[in-house]
Amino acid sequence: MQKIGEIKDIASIDAHLDYQVIVIGAGVSGIYQIKRLADLGVRATVIDANADLGGTWYNNRYPGARFDSESYTYSYSFSKEVLEEWHWTEMFSPQPETLHYLNFVTDKFALRKYMQFGCRVESMVFDDAACAWTIRLDDGRQLTTRFIVTGIGVLSTPTLPKFPGIDSFKGLSFHASDWPHDPLDLTGKRVAVIGTGATAIQLIPEVAKVAERLTVFQRRANWAAPLNNGPISESQMTEIRNRYDEIFATCARTPGGFEHEPDRRGFYEVSPEQRRELWDRLYDGSGFGIWLQNFMEIFVDEEANAEFSGYIAERIRQRVKDPVIAELLIPKDHGFGIQRVPMETGYFETYNRDNVELVDSAATPIARITPTGLETSTGAYEFDIIVYATGFDAFTGAFDQIDIQGARGARLRDKWAEGPVTYLGAMVSGFPNFLMLVGPQTAASNFPRGAELSVDWVTPFLEYMWAKGYQRFDVDEAAEAEWFQHVKDMYQGVLLRKARSWFTGYNSNVEGHEYGKMRYTVYNGGGPKYARKLSEVATNDYTGVHFR
Repeated sequence: MQKIGEIKDIASIDAHLDYQVIVIGAGVSGIYQIKRLADLGVRATVIDANADLGGTWYNNRYPGARFDSESYTYSYSFSKEVLEEWHWTEMFSPQPETLHYLNFVTDKFALRKYMQFGCRVESMVFDDAACAWTIRLDDGRQLTTRFIVTGIGVLSTPTLPKFPGIDSFKGLSFHASDWPHDPLDLTGKRVAVIGTGATAIQLIPEVAKVAERLTVFQRRANWAAPLNNGPISESQMTEIRNRYDEIFATCARTPGGFEHEPDRRGFYEVSPEQRRELWDRLYDGSGFGIWLQNFMEIFVDEEANAEFSGYIAERIRQRVKDPVIAELLIPKDHGFGIQRVPMETGYFETYNRDNVELVDSAATPIARITPTGLETSTGAYEFDIIVYATGFDAFTGAFDQIDIQGARGARLRDKWAEGPVTYLGAMVSGFPNFLMLVGPQTAASNFPRGAELSVDWVTPFLEYMWAKGYQRFDVDEAAEAEWFQHVKDMYQGVLLRKARSWFTGYNSNVEGHEYGKMRYTVYNGGGPKYARKLSEVATNDYTGVHFR
């Protein structure tokens, strides 16, 4: 087989098309993908609907926004130079620093020349005869390309509730992910936050510090645990740099792509006192340790999970002064850790403040939004600002917003109407020359670790096609069906399958995503097992894929 380096002028391939590859999305995965393509000399571009790069970290600017991965595990691993030069200032980086980091990497490798912003994709249509895609943008332009690679994010499509009168409010209202980019002074303001998911758990303590009055409307309580953030000193950063190889090796062997490794002792092999000792240490530690360094049984065993959930409930009661409020903040419909755990900083103590009110909107539902605020079933509230922390159309929402037409006019949103069906989370049968970075049904993991894994599989796949002279690939339907069944099988036996979680496709604000309609959105086998499967497929000349 001809190697990619032996192709004298790779950029001349498909010269009649605008590009050989178009990457959609200039976030964490798209930045790395264009870096790999640029290094090969491929004619490629990244298009993004935003005004600049960063994806999630460009959009989400609400107070308290930060990631819950340790900063140094969120770093790209592909460049030793970047690892040596960049200094993370906090254990869990805030949004401005993360966005700065992505800009730093982009500028260091001069990648901006490959990027186009303000390009919202309306449609993507595959031409069977030409074996190429035509992308139509909302400004009327059309771009042609042999291959499309999407890096459009897992949580990039916010959803608003369907309250009557939502457009009638005369004050300022927005989804939390659309927080104004210009400074917003909340001093003296009456603020409503609707929702108590991961985003709300980050922003509520910050809003409470400055707002005159904060009213939180909670329909379902969420478990949360302390982030325990802190600064990273120069000496600590030096130590981190010295062990980056070890850090990334650990991330590669853990199920979630973090440094946190599960406790391999059996839950029932240790005494209740020993379990308590572990939980106290993890709860007072930082990051996802309380979740991912725990006993494996809490994910699969109802009794073990109940005991651990009782421990977390006890810790919440210790932090909230009003026992009635404490009980409202403790979930009763699911156990701790069976859906992604929000990490918090002073969240529960926020409800001890005199200027904060918690409204149980399950007991007193929001009836409508009014010009001056909102009404519940028991009364009216007036606000200056309403913040909707009401979640995202996860995994498939960004795809559904685009009219994606594959071979013979098949539409992706139709194929995925009951939930995503993919091959390896990277391809879809009937949609030739279409690749996804960290797509639905990839392993749930620390995002940059999953992004690098995806890019490092997609790029050699494209090299393989160019070296072979192939112009088209598609997925064998049987191979796709086998992978989909495997994904479904990995939900069996885990308590996650019972959760009202975006990991199972639940979102009451999206039609067809109601509880009970399982959408198999993630691969629950863990990162190492998923990586082995990708390697196996590649080693065997991409089994399950047809070329021509």
